[in-house]
Amino acid sequence: MANILLVEDDERIVEFLRRGLRADGYAVEVARSGNDALALATGPLEFQLIVLDLLLPDYNGRQVCELLRARQIDTPILMLTAMDTVHDKVSGLRAGADDYMTKPFAFEELLARIEALLRRRGGDAASDGKTLQVADLVLNRESHEVRRGDRPIELTPKEFSLLECFLSAQGKVLSRTRILEQVWGYSADPLTNVVDVYIRQLRRKIDDGQDLKLFKTVRGYGYKLDAG
Repeated sequence: MANILLVEDDERIVEFLRRGLRADGYAVEVARSGNDALALATGPLEFQLIVLDLLLPDYNGRQVCELLRARQIDTPILMLTAMDTVHDKVSGLRAGADDYMTKPFAFEELLARIEALLRRRGGDAASDGKTLQVADLVLNRESHEVRRGDRPIELTPKEFSLLECFLSAQGKVLSRTRILEQVWGYSADPLTNVVDVYIRQLRRKIDDGQDLKLFKTVRGYGYKLDAG
């Protein structure tokens, strides 16, 4: 479970993000000022990601970012702010942020960006970041090969992207909207049934004839892939 440091002084946003991130399986610690953020980020608790507001009661987010990088804290930082000019974004990224997202925002997009940063971080640290696996299902990102046990599985490029999306977030429930954004892009029609069609195809290729079914439907929420 990834541990996220949320640096935000607006209590409404804190509660909204903390509730949503915890529901998605993340542990969340909150800092409501730049000083608190610096103390927590350099303390004994290890964080896999920092979500950092730009406007804080003492330091601003850019200053916090610069101070963390100066102290050799290389935790990925997602800057979250209402300031949306190109200059603001460039300044944030040059200060050491890994990504920059403006308010108001869609929570599904925030989750997708968090997962992308965590994947990138995990891939850098892993000795073999080219493979993803759950139970006996293995996906190779370099060769684009997929196997279930000893059986190779032929997938179309879009099926491969969809499976990679699930394997990167295994055990987590993914909504149709979130899957559309990550696999088909933000311009995809939210009323389309393309997600259900492709998941049926993947289920047939991956789960048919297997005692252990990996794809699960969570009614009212979406789908998940796990061995539980």
